[in-house]
Amino acid sequence: MKNKILMRSIVLTVSSFLVTAFPALALGDVSYTNDVKPILHDYCLSCHQPGGKGYERSGLDMSTYQSLMKGTNYGAVIQPGDSFSSVLIQLVEGRAHPSIKMPYGLEGGLSKDKIGLLKTWVKQGAKNN
Repeated sequence: MKNKILMRSIVLTVSSFLVTAFPALALGDVSYTNDVKPILHDYCLSCHQPGGKGYERSGLDMSTYQSLMKGTNYGAVIQPGDSFSSVLIQLVEGRAHPSIKMPYGLEGGLSKDKIGLLKTWVKQGAKNN
């Protein structure tokens, strides 16, 4: 009985820590429409749509799911299921060269919560949901 109570306490403590440290874990399925698209709209579309500087330089149009998944003139920016290798995640996390950290010009970059949402969405297969 004491072992069960101790195990339950450990599981709850670890779960609480994970949800606090990684808020996207608490979300379950991340929705492109409800979670990802608003981030792209607020932080990326000013440059990454036809006519924008980012679009002109890379060919990346983030205005629709289909154009986002198409990627840049150089290839895909999202590898569904693999957030570590996805160029989009590398850029927002700053793992690529600092001069191309995205969103360009945003002091401090995206919040950890927003990056967590993007990473979780990619890990979950980058679905159009």
